[in-house]
Amino acid sequence: MSVKSTLRLEKFDEAHLSALLLIEPTVNTAPWSERAFRNELNHDNGIFRVAIQDGEVVGYGGVWLVIDEAHITTVAVKPEVQRQGIGRRLVIELLSAARDQGMLCSTLEVRAGNDVAIRLYERLGFQQAAVRRKYYPDNQEDAVVMWLYDLKSWEPPFR
Repeated sequence: MSVKSTLRLEKFDEAHLSALLLIEPTVNTAPWSERAFRNELNHDNGIFRVAIQDGEVVGYGGVWLVIDEAHITTVAVKPEVQRQGIGRRLVIELLSAARDQGMLCSTLEVRAGNDVAIRLYERLGFQQAAVRRKYYPDNQEDAVVMWLYDLKSWEPPFR
């Protein structure tokens, strides 16, 4: 018999920083710096959440609120717990919080080769809108620009 794990999402704070710094280089070939994460701690126009499973930080995500747009800046899940719905829960949380703060649409860039993430965003209502050529500085990979155009009436799929 397996024990069902618990997952909760909470606001990012200083106590989470060391865990994020351990996860980031395992999921991102152009990892955020400590300074970049610290900037999110007190970002006046940002929302940043961490996913905690059985007491351990296993993921995180952030969004910047720019006029009426929610720009998803990062979503990351520890490799050993990927494909368990954690990233999905993070994105739903970010979009819901952004909508509650009056954002009307959402956008993001995702690596063109990250088919899993692209499918996730499409299932959540995003549409591919453009390609930014050689967007990622580490390997010159293209980015797919995706938009969720009507966040105001968007309803998250079952959680």
